[in-house]
Amino acid sequence: MKRILLIILFAVGAIPVLFAAGWVGDGRLKMKADSALVFCKANKFDTDRCILIDMKIHSGRNRLFVWDFKENKVILSGLCCHGLGGKSTESKPVFSNVSGSYCTSLGKYKIGARAYSQYGINIHYKLHGLESTNSNAFDRIVVLHSHTPVPSAEIYPDHLPLGYSLGCPVVSNSMMRELEKYLKTTKKPVLLWIYY
Repeated sequence: MKRILLIILFAVGAIPVLFAAGWVGDGRLKMKADSALVFCKANKFDTDRCILIDMKIHSGRNRLFVWDFKENKVILSGLCCHGLGGKSTESKPVFSNVSGSYCTSLGKYKIGARAYSQYGINIHYKLHGLESTNSNAFDRIVVLHSHTPVPSAEIYPDHLPLGYSLGCPVVSNSMMRELEKYLKTTKKPVLLWIYY
C-alpha cells in the first residue's frame, strides 16, 4: 500500500526523488549507480560505495546520494550547492571546466587526498577530474567540502543561495562528517560523479 501511494505521488510530480525503506523511486539514479559500478570495477575504484550528485534536481532538495553497491540502495542523501559562475542562478546551474569560471563541472571524479579547509568542519578532499568536462578540477582547486550555512535538511520550495560554491560540491557540516567517516578509512579511490 505504501509503495502504491509513493508511485502515485511520483507520477504527479509531487516528490521528484522518493525514499521509503531503502526503495528509490528514481530509476535515473539506479541507472547511474549501475553505470558507476561498472566504471569502478574496470578502474579499480572502491566497489562498496560511490557518491552521485544529480544537478538536475532542485537545489532545495537532496541531490547528493551515497550509493551502497552491496546493498544496492542509497544509504545517505543531502543538499549540495552548485557554482555561482557563468550566469548560474539559484534554480539553473551553468557548467564549465574553464579556470576562473566558478562553475560546477560535470563528470566523474576520483576523490583524492584529505586536507585542511577554511570552511565548514575544516576538512576537504581533493578532486581529480577524469573526463574532458572536468579535467581542470584539480588545478581549479575544486574540492569536496562543507560550509556552515548549508542546511542539513531539505529547504524546498526554496533554493540554496548562490555564493556558497565557486565550483566545488559543497555540503552541510553534518553531511561532511558522515562522508568523512567513510572516506578516511577506504583503501581504494572513491568515485564522485556529478551529472545533469
